[in-house]
Amino acid sequence: MGSVKFQEEFILNSRGFKLFTCRWLPANREPKALIFLCHGYAMECSIFMNDSGTRLAKAGFAVYGIDYEGHGKSCGLDGYVPSFEDLVNDVSNHFTSVCERRENKRKLRFLLGESMGGAVSLLLHRKKPDYWDGAVLVAPMCKIADDMKPHPIVINILAFLCKIIPTWKIIPTQDIIEIAIKEPEKREEVRANPYCYIGKPRLMTGHELLKTSIDIEENLHRVALPFIVLHGGDDKVTDPSVSNLLYESASSSDKTFKLYPGMWHSLLFGEPIENVNIIFFDIINWLEERTEIANSRLERELKRENDTRIPAVFGKKIIADL
Repeated sequence: MGSVKFQEEFILNSRGFKLFTCRWLPANREPKALIFLCHGYAMECSIFMNDSGTRLAKAGFAVYGIDYEGHGKSCGLDGYVPSFEDLVNDVSNHFTSVCERRENKRKLRFLLGESMGGAVSLLLHRKKPDYWDGAVLVAPMCKIADDMKPHPIVINILAFLCKIIPTWKIIPTQDIIEIAIKEPEKREEVRANPYCYIGKPRLMTGHELLKTSIDIEENLHRVALPFIVLHGGDDKVTDPSVSNLLYESASSSDKTFKLYPGMWHSLLFGEPIENVNIIFFDIINWLEERTEIANSRLERELKRENDTRIPAVFGKKIIADL
């Protein structure tokens, strides 16, 4: 396992907001592939997902992250998602700009989305169906668990109030940190992280998350890229049965579903270290298998190109000599 270079910078989105971006790069070697992190609701990349970025970079991947508007070190009202479509467009624009750099053009592109970031990953795929080479979906927000949803009457009232007081923090919900993260000391780390939002969900944010999860649940059949979905069997935030439904409904020819009995929602951060190690072992194995297959295919294609090009050059020289 090699060392890692961590770098960060700010970019501007189309609405003039400054967004925080970061990257973990394997030091002194060419990356095997590119991985793009999509963090969950109220979370951020550089601290909460630092272990994920570091582990993947040590395994030889170049890893890129972005804090959404209103999240982490990015500008915007804390924990506020006025438009999920705008959020996805911001992420798509940044990730695409990274992929289109000259040194990255021939590299495979994988998405890794956790919770709400899983929803972001699926919508990035829907936006550009043939662009991404695969996705790692960790407890993805394909449906908000029934226990987390307000009563339908309350939902209707809140939808109306969104037009009047969209930023108010009045959505009734359980303490997500308490039911998502199994390890008590990890819960305290999140609560002490100044870049994580720990207030009640804002009205418009809750409305956008619910609307997005319903849209994704109704369009699981449109998922066509290679993916692995990983879910804790005791997840009380997002519904494990819908991850299974994603696996069954997706049109992807390469798809994997792993359910981990007894594990909670926060698989990459909130479980005991031995469980986190199991999750990353499965993720890295899945990524390396697909990277090796694709890179072998690319090498064969480049060899064929070179083999066909050389005789053509010799042929021209022979004719010229004659």
